[in-house]
Amino acid sequence: MLMSASSEFIALCREQMALLVQGLGASLSVVYLTQELVEAPTNEAKLIPLVVYPEAAVGGQSTNALALPTLNQKLLTAAKDFPVPSKDSETEDRTLEDSAEESLLSGDKIVLPLVYEDVMMGLLVTAREDRAWNEQERSRIESIARTLAIACILDQRRTWLEVQLHQQQILQEKQQDLLDNLLHQFRNPLTALRTFGKLLLKRLRPGDPNREVAESIVRESDRLQELLKKFDEVIDLGVENLAPLKLPEQEEIFVEATVEKEHKPPLLLPGTGEKEADCYITDILQPLLISAQAIAQERNLQLTANIPSNLPLVRANRKALTEVFSNIIDNALKYTPAGGKVLIEAGQQKDNLQGVAITDTGPGIPPEDLAHLGERHYRGVQAQTEIPGTGLGIAIAKQLIEQMHGEIEVKSPALNPAITSPQTPGTTFIVWLPIANSMVSG
Repeated sequence: MLMSASSEFIALCREQMALLVQGLGASLSVVYLTQELVEAPTNEAKLIPLVVYPEAAVGGQSTNALALPTLNQKLLTAAKDFPVPSKDSETEDRTLEDSAEESLLSGDKIVLPLVYEDVMMGLLVTAREDRAWNEQERSRIESIARTLAIACILDQRRTWLEVQLHQQQILQEKQQDLLDNLLHQFRNPLTALRTFGKLLLKRLRPGDPNREVAESIVRESDRLQELLKKFDEVIDLGVENLAPLKLPEQEEIFVEATVEKEHKPPLLLPGTGEKEADCYITDILQPLLISAQAIAQERNLQLTANIPSNLPLVRANRKALTEVFSNIIDNALKYTPAGGKVLIEAGQQKDNLQGVAITDTGPGIPPEDLAHLGERHYRGVQAQTEIPGTGLGIAIAKQLIEQMHGEIEVKSPALNPAITSPQTPGTTFIVWLPIANSMVSG
């Protein structure tokens, strides 16, 4: 956890030490915070100088003087109830001489621990050159130490609360992404299932007992689609209201930290945890083309596939690659108006990569949207149309392809002028995958 001191706590320390200097004649006062050495085997700690007052007392060398490396152990020893740490190798290289450090707090010194509920959070050290402290003055200094201890624990609890809020927000965002991915992956097979049900219904004659089964498939598919719409509404509402959780903004001064790196686990995507293997693109595309052909027939689209039989093996995660092609083909069918064409071609090669191109005769993608393609939830101009979508399909496909050391290339207008026109410029997505033999030889 990153420990910090807020600007308010810094200001309070300065105010209290100003009382020592101006009211009691202290020549110099220092507030230290303790920082546990988390990696040390014996729960050792070190002192972090937070505020020196007056700052002019360090003779213009505040950066070095604040460290007070050799005083670290002596001050901790003076506090008695706090374990003495071993010397910090980093601070041993400081440029100040021992004698200069000792002179900073020479005279009659008082070292008081900042303790609250048996937790030691730091030290208040103050010294006076001209005379010794009397009992009344010592009592006032102890009162100042208690004030600083209470303020310190409140400040650290505030920091802890901010960290908890931040972690909660990260968790919410991860859960949001996970739910978005799962719902998106649910749509494609649902669309295919509904299409198959409608085609089956058309092929069954009136009176056929199986018509009720086909009607049930279509009806339940429609019901699931309605539920998906409800999910989308809830998700959109949640995203809008998922404002960053934070306390009132204020300047922070970080005094020392042991920062734990945030591990970002991969989102739950198809093929997660499965190893890549050699496979034929034809085997991946064949079942997808059956579903795509049925959807194209229902939407009055012409789907053409040109997949040579002698293609080399590619190295890929089969489930992940299936999801990639499914998302891109689904987009091509979805954004191509009735009467349009979708062409799927394989066989292109470059730099030991094999490509599969999916071209449509849709409206194309504007240049300003191409720059954002692959960003989660970004739909650009398509968000202004009635075509449903979440802006996740290409983002998921891009993430999966990158995990397989491939890439996705997008061209709009489309690369194939044989099926496009100025009115239907279309878009071409090329999925590039590593050729298996090149992976072995490399």
